[in-house]
Amino acid sequence: MKIAFVGKGGSGKTTLSSLFIRHLAATGAPVIAVDADINQHLGPALGLDEAEAAALPALGERLPLIKEYLRGTNPRIASVAEMIKTTPPGEGSRLLRVREDNPVYDACARPVELDGDVVRLMVTGPFTDADLGVACYHSKTGAVELCLNHLVDGQGEYVVVDMTAGSDSFASGMFTRFDITFLVAEPTRKGVSVYRQYKEYARDFGVVLKVVGNKVQGRDDLDFLRAEVGDDLLVTVGHSDWVRALEKGRPPRFALLEDVNRRALHRLRTAADATYELRDGQRYTQQMVHFHLKNAQAWGNERTGADLAAQIDPSFVLGDSAVAAV
Repeated sequence: MKIAFVGKGGSGKTTLSSLFIRHLAATGAPVIAVDADINQHLGPALGLDEAEAAALPALGERLPLIKEYLRGTNPRIASVAEMIKTTPPGEGSRLLRVREDNPVYDACARPVELDGDVVRLMVTGPFTDADLGVACYHSKTGAVELCLNHLVDGQGEYVVVDMTAGSDSFASGMFTRFDITFLVAEPTRKGVSVYRQYKEYARDFGVVLKVVGNKVQGRDDLDFLRAEVGDDLLVTVGHSDWVRALEKGRPPRFALLEDVNRRALHRLRTAADATYELRDGQRYTQQMVHFHLKNAQAWGNERTGADLAAQIDPSFVLGDSAVAAV
């Protein structure tokens, strides 16, 4: 399952995504965790110290390797230089799978141990001095989108992505790459305004959106969220001494997480698992093609735009049939 955590800055989406990752790993499920936020905090939230987090390999810096591997023998893509973040797979392309070893994971993923359980962590990487003033962060998150476009995951396998804050993820087609999106919202006007914006932008793309109310302190907060988001409110989370200890750099064993918060994480997994039967490989591929064509049309050079459009393989569907065919 591909799962995104979104929300306004400071809402707690990184904390909640890290808790969810721990929850999945504790059950023995295979998990790939991806930090696609401009502020790289997922590693520390999973228990890495500053030096370990800083040493994580950045996806954005290894984009040529990623492209070369995923391109495979696809005849529609003549060179790595012709691949962009929205390039869809086709005949001859290589696909990524959650449980396998491959050159992309070797170069870009690192194992993180969580109380004896292990997840793969991938990060886009922070801005560098060379980026300041000249680069857009979407040049880095584009590596994540390209990987998601080529990733095949099955039931009981999880890819959890901590996304950029607010509605910034709509600057690309990456928001359509997920089985379910959990929007973390505080019980405030600003907190629910991001929800309204996200729901509005996503309404025509079949995005499954559920709200996780965070920092809920009482009945009034709960009533506020119910009134503002209605049936999209899936579960709420309140104060956690376990999280407070994590933020101080001294997390207890995950087994000691409060029962009420453990039940909330179970609700998230149940909701995510329920979307498996809703999967539509044809729609998934059509959305991929839609955003790739928009990128092609956006190129000022007509020749380049035509070349990008020619990368689309109309016979290819990224679903179970694609797994057998590639």
